[in-house]
Amino acid sequence: GVKPASCEPQSLSSQGGEHSDQSLVFADLTSEEMGQVVRYLQRSLGVPLVDAYNANPSDNCIYYIDVQLPTKAEVLGFLDRGGRRPPRQALAVVYFGNQPDPNVTEYVVGPLPKPTTHQDITVQKYGGKLPYHRRPVLDAEYKLIAGYLRRTAFPTALTFLNQVFNYDGTNFVSLTSAPRGFQSGDRNTWCALFHNVSGYFLHPVGLEVLVDHSSLDVSQWRVRKVFYNGQYYGDLVQLESEFNQGHVKVDPVTRAPPDGGFSSMQPRAAPRAPFPQLYEPHGPRYSVRNNQVVSPAWSFAFGVNVNTGMRLFDIRFKGERIVYEISVQDAISVYGSNCPGGMSTRYMDGSFGIGRFTYPLVRGVDCPYSATYVDTHYLAQSPNPRINKNSICIFEQNTGSPLRRHYSNLQSLYYGGLTNSALVLRSVATLGNYDYVWDFIFYQNGAIEAKVQATGYMTSSFLYGDGLDYGNRVGDHTLGTVHTHSINYKVDLDVGGRSLGDVSFSLSVPITYYVLQAVLGLRTQLVPENFEGGKIEDCLYSVELQEWGLPQDAELLQMASSSFPGHFLTLRALSMRIPARGSWSRENGQGSSLEMCVFFLHPSVARHRVGARVLLVLTAASPCDLGVVTVPQRASVSPV
Repeated sequence: GVKPASCEPQSLSSQGGEHSDQSLVFADLTSEEMGQVVRYLQRSLGVPLVDAYNANPSDNCIYYIDVQLPTKAEVLGFLDRGGRRPPRQALAVVYFGNQPDPNVTEYVVGPLPKPTTHQDITVQKYGGKLPYHRRPVLDAEYKLIAGYLRRTAFPTALTFLNQVFNYDGTNFVSLTSAPRGFQSGDRNTWCALFHNVSGYFLHPVGLEVLVDHSSLDVSQWRVRKVFYNGQYYGDLVQLESEFNQGHVKVDPVTRAPPDGGFSSMQPRAAPRAPFPQLYEPHGPRYSVRNNQVVSPAWSFAFGVNVNTGMRLFDIRFKGERIVYEISVQDAISVYGSNCPGGMSTRYMDGSFGIGRFTYPLVRGVDCPYSATYVDTHYLAQSPNPRINKNSICIFEQNTGSPLRRHYSNLQSLYYGGLTNSALVLRSVATLGNYDYVWDFIFYQNGAIEAKVQATGYMTSSFLYGDGLDYGNRVGDHTLGTVHTHSINYKVDLDVGGRSLGDVSFSLSVPITYYVLQAVLGLRTQLVPENFEGGKIEDCLYSVELQEWGLPQDAELLQMASSSFPGHFLTLRALSMRIPARGSWSRENGQGSSLEMCVFFLHPSVARHRVGARVLLVLTAASPCDLGVVTVPQRASVSPV
């Protein structure tokens, strides 16, 4: 008879590769190493360091600590040429608020695990000192802003707050805008107020307050502007006075129930039959040890940067390195609204900490039950390392379609087909309202897909006046605001060795404008004459030839052209490099790198904008055909 399938895990040899401790050259810092760095800084910097969790702007504190990776030249000398292992070091970012010249300083600390030296690399890295007003906002500063509003600002307008919102001191929560001003030196934040309920992002009340928190002395903070229901006021005192005189137009907002009502995450229907589950008859065909994954076709090292999130190194297909690094660099969202908080918001999620907010995954929902789960460690805004349990998962899944197949009924009768599966590395980062599902997917034909899906809650504004020109109505007083996401990856390919060149085509796109009159004359818009004049695909080749004498090549699919002209101020302000082709460099021994930016417009655009191209693409494509099959296999497109 047929022997039943065994559920015992496969041996490592049957999984197609061997683990190597060399991958630890890319490893994240351990909790013990982070603690050693903190203790070294506390005794070596010569100034008192307070816990950032409770720090005032005028204090000195450690912002974050992460691994300082060695250069590519050092790593390849160690991996490929038997050189010495590069020294293990840490990067420490310190806020110095308690000194005559407040600033932000970056140190390289090492060697680990017992550091003895630290080097200030700030000027070398940035070309000068970092002004203190540029520092990212700490959680402690957010708490101080909330306390300032509750204890100092709101008491000046209690009649208005009580009669309009039934304010009791606890039923508001604020969502802050970023960046915090429009010129260098500004540190002003719009605080849009929402009902303090579950899913509060969808319950704006119409009141927004601009707080100037530039002073290191909290007692000097001031309200610079107030916005309510379409009108601006100098401060809350003026709003209170105008309200008492009957000059304020009030739009009553019903207080949301504690569970948020329509924004609740509670199921709307009773549980039904269980969903299908992933089944591995012989156990996983991959293995995970330390920071390395090995499967029959693939091997790679992985880690999580506290700011930028997931990163992969030394990616090999059938034993050959094809990618030195693929890593997330940033997730940026640019909003539009007729409310000041929304119209001024350009979130750069890396400044909040994509890796820091990579939270635990739920088995059977976020990842399959049978996936392998890995913890991550980080140190940010605290002297103590923290752990996010089960925050990375690895699994192999059947794609549900064949890799290739053919059924012949001409001349002869036969069938041939190959099952298609993909190895997935996943993490989920929650940045305020958005949950980003980050996937790196490895296919049997040598293709790699870098994919991100956005879920969670949208950011909203209070709906008034011409609000529908800036989004869609999603509640009685809630505007789902139009916004654009861009996802930035770093990709360093080593296909066929390090001798990569690039094939590029320069485009000259004149940006001329004309007025587009909408149907029935309801709306007038300014749009570029050529909206398709964006970035093009990159074909990259190696000087190494394949068996037919052709260059080994890889195709980078950006999946979406830029929706903005190159001189668009928002792109310049975000300092994003969006080349018309891949820009490959060999400087400083770092090897090649390419930043890919993927843009899409939120689906709400499709229902109310005229003349705009709608890109419903969240997939950032990575290296595709690597010479394994004759027809290039393009990465999939995931509609939002």
